[in-house]
Amino acid sequence: MNKIKVILPLLLSLSLVFSVTACDGNPQEDGALSGALDITGSNTVTPVTTVFAEEFMSMYPGVNISVSGPGSGAGIAALINRTTDICQSSRSIRDSEIDQAAGAGVDVVETRVATDAIAVIVHPSNPVSELTIQQLSDIYSGKITNWSEVGGDDKTIVVLSRDTNSGTHVYFKEAVVQMRGLAGEDRDLEYGERAQFLPSTSAGVSEVAGNPSGIFYIGLGYLDDTVKALGVKTTAQGEAVIPSMETALDNTYQIARGLFYYTDGQPGGLIKEFIDFALSDQGQKLVEDVGFVPVK
Repeated sequence: MNKIKVILPLLLSLSLVFSVTACDGNPQEDGALSGALDITGSNTVTPVTTVFAEEFMSMYPGVNISVSGPGSGAGIAALINRTTDICQSSRSIRDSEIDQAAGAGVDVVETRVATDAIAVIVHPSNPVSELTIQQLSDIYSGKITNWSEVGGDDKTIVVLSRDTNSGTHVYFKEAVVQMRGLAGEDRDLEYGERAQFLPSTSAGVSEVAGNPSGIFYIGLGYLDDTVKALGVKTTAQGEAVIPSMETALDNTYQIARGLFYYTDGQPGGLIKEFIDFALSDQGQKLVEDVGFVPVK
């Protein structure tokens, strides 16, 4: 994408005591940071942003950070409308959105703060342990409707998806539903009419944990022992790969993507200090602790 400024994900050093005049912030008398930040967007990115914010505010009590996760689309809209300082997004911003931002006088700058592997989850009792990309596409587009068609029990598949405002919804559609393995790419393919769209990742995890017929997809940071992650195969003859930090880093797990912060212009003041912290060794350790993959 050549229409957007990108900050390379270098791990920046962070000085613990310094004076900054920030957007919505001012230096305190002792030189510590102060001010307020609003961060909104991706539900997937919210857990890691929340731990960034908690740690940053513990370091700088004069800073107040508000984090919300209504979806990547909502965050991008808020950035364009100038109602947020940082948009957190689990998908890349579209060219059309960059054009819309430019029309509103917003100069979009992208910073990648983490990497995420998308785990496809089922109930722990489901005998199916792996699926191909084409089988996943067929399930989510409505061609396959019963677990027996992919080696499971004779039960109707309950197809669960994030709602259309979610960056994960968009990413999964483009990387899985429309990428049908040997059947070829089909950019017109959509989620099937049986798919149920949910407002949050946690809602989908809870639904699958209580429904032996359910299937859903989640960011790696949401994976717990109440559900089972499936191995994903590129082809029927290929090796099934389980989503993990290691398989995302070595590129053997196919369904992985970047997690981004978008700002209006090059970050400055308090916004810059927060993003520098996110990219620091300390911040990237928090990425790992939450269950996501560091940028380095």
